[in-house]
Amino acid sequence: MIPSLFPSKRRLQQRRAQKFWAVAALALLTLIFAACASQPETVGESAPATESQSTAAPAAEEAMAPIKIGVLAPLSAPGAVVGGETLRAAMLIAADEINAQDRPLGRPLELIIVDTEGLPERGTAAMERLINQDGVVAIAGSFHSSVGVATKEVAHDNGIPIVFVETWNDTITSVQYPEVFRLAPLNSEVAAEDVKFIQWLRDKAGVSIEKVVILTENTDYGIPAAEETTRLLEELSIGTVTFSVDIGTQDFAGIIERVKAENPDMIVILATGEAGYDFPQQAADAGIGPQDVPTLCNHVSLESDAFWRNVPDGNFCFVRRIGPPPQLYNDVAINFLTEYQARTGKEAAESFALAAYDSIRLIAQAISEAGSTDPTEIINALENITHEGSLGTITFPINQNNTPEQAGLDPKWWHQFPDPIITVVQYQEAGQDSINAISVYPASYQTGDPVIVGQ
Repeated sequence: MIPSLFPSKRRLQQRRAQKFWAVAALALLTLIFAACASQPETVGESAPATESQSTAAPAAEEAMAPIKIGVLAPLSAPGAVVGGETLRAAMLIAADEINAQDRPLGRPLELIIVDTEGLPERGTAAMERLINQDGVVAIAGSFHSSVGVATKEVAHDNGIPIVFVETWNDTITSVQYPEVFRLAPLNSEVAAEDVKFIQWLRDKAGVSIEKVVILTENTDYGIPAAEETTRLLEELSIGTVTFSVDIGTQDFAGIIERVKAENPDMIVILATGEAGYDFPQQAADAGIGPQDVPTLCNHVSLESDAFWRNVPDGNFCFVRRIGPPPQLYNDVAINFLTEYQARTGKEAAESFALAAYDSIRLIAQAISEAGSTDPTEIINALENITHEGSLGTITFPINQNNTPEQAGLDPKWWHQFPDPIITVVQYQEAGQDSINAISVYPASYQTGDPVIVGQ
């Protein structure tokens, strides 16, 4: 018997029934999913959400969500790792205090800390991630000028405010981007103070200085700093010779031999990170270190533990300090120092630790005063802010309402904290903590006379 090519009536009825129940089941599942999607996830039993409740719930969640602030810090080589760890520790202290005391808009702060490695390309990628993936409303930090020069462009392109902590290059502010603010000093102003100190050593302290050797890193910090220092020293009829090295350089043997051949009266080190430790110690090993020739060491030398660990022959180094000397600390700085000591085990707080701490508190205050996390509103609040920080009273008087042209100032003063205190201290005992180092310049902050080696 040949089987029929057409389904039987009974089979057709079975197929229609299956199709009906399949469609019915699909419709039921659709209704269930739609109902679930219309109300927030709950734990335990609760009444079904009304339309107004389902709209209010996300708004309530957003109102209590953390306010995300990005942090740029060099936390691995070739960046200045010790400096990056300092920024991170100081900023976390600020965030913890804010979350425990006075949360902006009643919401907690969440710091998202990223490693720049001290490299412009890594900093740029980190900025892009913070803004476009993590959704930060503002950014603080950065230690290296080259990173600052690159990342300011990302901040500007995305309209996100950034408060730079330890990036000195003049062009960072001179471009006059609305988004860019700075607590760190200007490279040119620091160079001017360095030269005034050298002039004081020559004219007031009686040190014979006819030639200065500058060891600088080949970066957006080192090159302009060396050029400006050279220009100003030449105006004083002091000769200069500059040697530049790439960031991350570890072996200075060849350069040190060339430095010795110059027979300098003073050495100025404009190299950050590990180079700021490796060069003076290798120079000391070669008989031309801080105990042989007056040396202005890089400001990373204020990290006393790291300095003495890496530069055991670094006694008599002069070190430039930015920010108030410890004897002039206000209550904010004293309270911060107490917590910083407890968390890090250090006796002193580096100048950039104070700036890092202030940067987070500054942003939090701006958010509170703006009453919003909108970046444009935060920028407006920062322009008009008066913040009592560990560095003193912080303002940005050169802004959109008082432009550099209107104030008769160079564009570099745009959104620049104008009043950093700059002093020079000297280690005069091996193993001394920088907080106890003798302040030798200027006279208004002097706590002792300089020790001049070799004379």
